[in-house]
Amino acid sequence: MEQNDNGSPRQEQFTYRATRQAGEAGRRFAHLWRTSWQKPWVRRGVLALGALVVALGAFWIIFARDLPDGAALADYEPALPSVVRDVNGEPIYSYARERRVQLQYDDYPPLLIRAYLAAEDKTFFSHHGVDITGLAGAVFDYVSKIGSGARAKGGSTITQQVAKNLLTGDAYSPTRKIREMIVAYRMESAMTKQQILELYLNQIFLGRNAYGVQAASRAYFGKDVGELKLHEIAYLAILPKGPSNYRPESKSGYARAIERRNWALGAMLENGWITKAQHAQAVAQPLGTISQRGALFDRGDVASGGYYMEEVRRRLIDIFGEEEKDGPNSVYAGGLWIRSPYDPRIQKSAADALRAGLLRYDAGHGWSGPVGTIEMDDKWAQRLAGSSISVEYEDWKVAIVLSRSGGAAQIGFANGSTGTLPASAAQMPYRKIGGPAFNGMKPGDLILVKPMGGDNYALRNVPAISGGMVVEAVRTARIHAMQGGFDARLSSYNRATQAQRQPGSTIKPFVYAAALDSGMTPATIIVDGPFCVWQSARLGQKCFRNFGGGGAGAQTMRWGVEQSRNLMTVRAASQTGMDRVVRTIKAMGIGDYQPYLSFALGAGETTVEKMVNAYAALANHGRLMDPKVMDFVQDRHGKVIWPKNWRPCDGCNAADWDGKAMPRFGAEGRQAMDAMTAYQVVHITEGVIQRGTATVLADLKRPLFGKTGTTNGPTNVWFVGGSPDLVAGVYLGFDTPRSMGGYAQGGRIAAPIWKAAMAPILEDMPKTPFVAPPGIRMVRVDRRSGKRVYGAWPTTNDAKPAIIWEAFKPETEPRRTIRKEEVEAQEKAAASRDRSGPATSRDSDFLQREGGIY
Repeated sequence: MEQNDNGSPRQEQFTYRATRQAGEAGRRFAHLWRTSWQKPWVRRGVLALGALVVALGAFWIIFARDLPDGAALADYEPALPSVVRDVNGEPIYSYARERRVQLQYDDYPPLLIRAYLAAEDKTFFSHHGVDITGLAGAVFDYVSKIGSGARAKGGSTITQQVAKNLLTGDAYSPTRKIREMIVAYRMESAMTKQQILELYLNQIFLGRNAYGVQAASRAYFGKDVGELKLHEIAYLAILPKGPSNYRPESKSGYARAIERRNWALGAMLENGWITKAQHAQAVAQPLGTISQRGALFDRGDVASGGYYMEEVRRRLIDIFGEEEKDGPNSVYAGGLWIRSPYDPRIQKSAADALRAGLLRYDAGHGWSGPVGTIEMDDKWAQRLAGSSISVEYEDWKVAIVLSRSGGAAQIGFANGSTGTLPASAAQMPYRKIGGPAFNGMKPGDLILVKPMGGDNYALRNVPAISGGMVVEAVRTARIHAMQGGFDARLSSYNRATQAQRQPGSTIKPFVYAAALDSGMTPATIIVDGPFCVWQSARLGQKCFRNFGGGGAGAQTMRWGVEQSRNLMTVRAASQTGMDRVVRTIKAMGIGDYQPYLSFALGAGETTVEKMVNAYAALANHGRLMDPKVMDFVQDRHGKVIWPKNWRPCDGCNAADWDGKAMPRFGAEGRQAMDAMTAYQVVHITEGVIQRGTATVLADLKRPLFGKTGTTNGPTNVWFVGGSPDLVAGVYLGFDTPRSMGGYAQGGRIAAPIWKAAMAPILEDMPKTPFVAPPGIRMVRVDRRSGKRVYGAWPTTNDAKPAIIWEAFKPETEPRRTIRKEEVEAQEKAAASRDRSGPATSRDSDFLQREGGIY
């Protein structure tokens, strides 16, 4: 370290000088302070400054401490409903606590923006968040009304309204007003006027649960904002001040709405934003509003899809959560866009067929009783409108019984109107207590009625029996339609996915699949005769029987499936081993059962959705996929967030081939069953339609497979099956299982419903055959004995031909042939019919002429 001449370090001398100088400065400042403090104006100035600092601190603590910076609003994302698109990409349904559609500023017509400025804040583009003139008037009005209980006028600018709606709440107090002004000032400093207007037009509450102008435009006029006329724009512009004051449903509200709307038109004229001719034409118009709707996207053809949309909602909630607190992509706030395979045409066909089938079965069984009950008072219309009970079937309506006397009952509807239900139109027996339904009605009961002309209505009934139906694409497992009961608005319980029912004989194809995997063939002989098993010392011996009793002796596996023979099924299951059978059933996603023989006859429980998906896998050569009610989900910005492994197909939408390799996709799902086994099962169950328990479908004259099912009681009736492209399944049964009557069978009740639903859908589809996988050998066999046939050919014009093509795995086809005399008899029979070709024709020639293997 350097030293001075006297030997002391220079750093120590510097420190000493600095300390001495600082001390002298402090003494001089203290002296100046003492002398200045003696002067009154200094003391007053210091105290005023301190008071100002304290006041500012208190102001910040009271009013501004927890307020966000205005810049944070630039990234603000309001709660938005989630919207479902159908198979065609059309928006069809929304999940929303609040109606809201977010648009960009440029999406709003200039005339609409001017209407809101005229009605709410004509100086918007000139002030900086607070209109001083309007604020002064509001303060004076507030002071003048203190103690009166009346509410002062707001005096808020559009910026302040945005601040109130988004940040500061709606409390009526000067504190809230000051906080509102602070946020408004910050917003004006951080955002453009256009950004603020965009927030305002997207957020403002306008009644009918509509938040934002686009949602209100749909709610009041059924239009998008770009389609609105001037008088409609002016009506929407008056709603921010109090939508309930201008409700078009009431006479007084309508009158106030017309008066206020015309005032807004006058303000637009005064500001030079419309011409006198436009003004005169607009004020002459009625409001033109439509009746209130229940959903943001509410199309008539989606009403029957309520069960489908509820299933989508449940699965979305499992993935993303329900409310805003559950995450940024919640169902009711995340603004999701869901692309679904929902097909309105297929859904309508399935829903109409199932409903008609339920009504057909229920006809003559009597009235089930009221669909609900509400308190009966002078507010019955509001109570009925606020209930969740409604119906979407033909022109049926939900009505409340107001009174009953003599030969008629007075009934009311949710819009406040009334009508008459004559006793003669309510004479069906009341199944719970007996006697006419009319005598069982009481005020407050909610019933279903059908218009009969004038003010008269007739009683209608929701069937006591119910059921479910699902339609699924074979190669993609996309569910195109789902009906879980008569009407989702009467009961949200989805019997297509939630009802656990015994599948009955529809399980048999999977039992025989296990047998085929164990070495049996479609031509294997199985005895249709008595079959008993010893269960245990406690349970004793269990003997099985066929549905109609009796037995037919030794028969082929094919015959046993076609005729749905229980004794042959349990015998095949016993020989195969129930452990293997239940493993096959589990692998196909149907259910996880214990290895008891009763499960081979459908004693286990499953759902329509699971059965349809398993049958679709059969038609897909044993490849099982998860059933889909959603293709993909996008967030509000368009990014695909589900499924996680989703990726776009680049170039798939190219107008023409670009010379590059074609896009290739990997196989979905898993191979749950051997492909040849699956085809053998399909080929066998084609016979169920041609000559078995579902011949009601034969006149569709196209390749179909499937299986009927009837459970003990009978408590459930089923049919599941389809084409190479679509598989559908339907069941009927009471929610609390009880006998449907001895005549109830799957072929009599379920199969006709399936036919009514699928016939119009299949009509527009090509008649493609089921294609055999590699390795399958098609062999001519005698249909009843299963023996191989030479010298004769299957015929195409006979529902029950003596000779058929049978599908075999390699080296499993029959080695023995029928006897010579049987061959000669077969040739004579063939000669009397339209033979498909000469005896010398090769199998390949025959298949070529037939266009494939059926």
